Parts: sequence; structure tokens; C-alpha cells
Amino acid sequence: MQLEESINVWAQLEDNLNDKISIGTVKPLNKESIAMRAILLILLALTVYYLFTMDYQGVNVLKGFADTYSNFKTMFLHPNSHRFTLGDAFYNVLVTLGLAFLTTLIGGFVALFLGLLAAQNLAPRKVTNIIKGFVAFIRAVPTILWVLIFAVAAGLGSAAAIIGMSFHSISYLTKAYSESFEDLDRSVIEALMASGANWWQIVFQAVIPSSVTYLLSWTFLRFEINFANAVAMGAAAGAGGIGFDLFMAGGFYFDLREVGLITYFIIAMAIVLEMVSTNIKGMLQKSS
Repeated sequence: MQLEESINVWAQLEDNLNDKISIGTVKPLNKESIAMRAILLILLALTVYYLFTMDYQGVNVLKGFADTYSNFKTMFLHPNSHRFTLGDAFYNVLVTLGLAFLTTLIGGFVALFLGLLAAQNLAPRKVTNIIKGFVAFIRAVPTILWVLIFAVAAGLGSAAAIIGMSFHSISYLTKAYSESFEDLDRSVIEALMASGANWWQIVFQAVIPSSVTYLLSWTFLRFEINFANAVAMGAAAGAGGIGFDLFMAGGFYFDLREVGLITYFIIAMAIVLEMVSTNIKGMLQKSS
């Protein structure tokens, strides 16, 4: 009897273990999965090939690390400038900040209207598809290329930088705004339409008030991106500001101490923007 009971207990334990451990069915690979894996394998093979076939003669890795360490030490431990004062540097930072603010303001104003027309719950599907496809094409081209394209007509300078950055900001914010509008409950819009409200009343009484937190968050995020772009445009497109000083210090004059001082100004402004953004988000969350 004891032997039979032991055998029954072991059989029950084995059944429970088999119930808990189950091997799922293996799904067949589709065309997308096969293509993605093939691309990854090709990239891996190319990486390994170039790593082992590259000619490393004349490359002194230790000297490269030593020179990099020396340059960073000069930049960040001995920042200084003989070409401009701290007041001039602060003024140039404000110029770059103003460039970012202006492009964000223009982009946000235009993108608000386009975002309403790109939202699937507010506009016909044909209109939304056209607008989303157009802004997707604009986003696919980097900001610097748009600036250079407009520089052909407007010339290098702040005008081309403002137009190009605003152009890219419009495409970015249109997508962000339209997705925020699409998150609105469809039943609210249908209730307003049933009560006789027109399209503009629905937008200003329901859509925008319920999405204002997300709109401000996306706008301020784009403002931070535009500040970084304005620094680059000052160097690449001659838009002025602290970016042009950074370009001159790193290329024409090659003064690492001046590069370090300008870098500190840019980092300080980025920290200030992040603090302001965090405070604004906190206030909006408390108010909501």
C-alpha cells in the first residue's frame, strides 16, 4: 500500500509539473522578420569584415587618448577668452535663445492649425493622410539641409536659419499636436456635435482645453531642440549667436580655452531650460 501511494504521489507531482511547464508554439517567420534578420546579419558581417581588414598602420591609440585627455583638460579646467568679455558671451547666448524662441513660436502657431487638420477624429481621412505624409517628408530631411536649401534664396545668415528651423519645427509639432488631439475621447466630440456645436466650438471648447498640457510639453521640448539647433546653425549657416563664436574658436582661431568657456555657457543655459521645463510640467500637473 505504501509503495502504491508513493507511486501515485509521484505521478501527481509529474502531472502538475507538466501542466506548469509548457512549450509554446513556435510562430512561423513572416517576410518582415526575415528581412529584418537578414539586414542585421549583413550589417554584422560588414562590421566584422571592416574591423579585421582595416589598415591600422600609423594609428597610435594611446597617443590619441592622451591628446584627447589633454584637450579636454585645457578646455574645461582652464576656460578663458581674449576676444570677448563675459557680457559679450552672455549676449550671444541670448541671441541664440531668441533664435530658438522665434522659430518655436512660428512653428507652434502654424502647427496648431495643421495639427487640427491632421487629427483623424477632427478632419476627413484624405486630408489627414495628405498632411501627415507632407510633414513626414519634411521631418525626414535634417534641419541643416532645410537651412541650406533656403539659404540659396535668402543667403547665409539668420533669415535662412529662421525659415529652415521653423519649417522643421512645423513638421515636428504637427505630428505631436495631432497625436495629442487624437487621444481625446471620441464620445466627447460626438456629444458636442449632437448638441449642435460647430467645428470651431468643438476645437476651442473641448479639444484644445483638454490637450493644453500636452501641447505645452511638446512645445517646450521643441524649444530645447531648437536651442541646440540654433547653436549649430550659428556655426554652419552664419546665423550668429554663441554658435558662431564656437565655430570661430574651434576652427579659425583654434583656442581650446575659449571653446571650453563657450561650452560652459551652453551647458548652463541647457540646465536652466531643463529646470524651467520641469517646473512648468509640475505646475501643469498640479493644476490638472
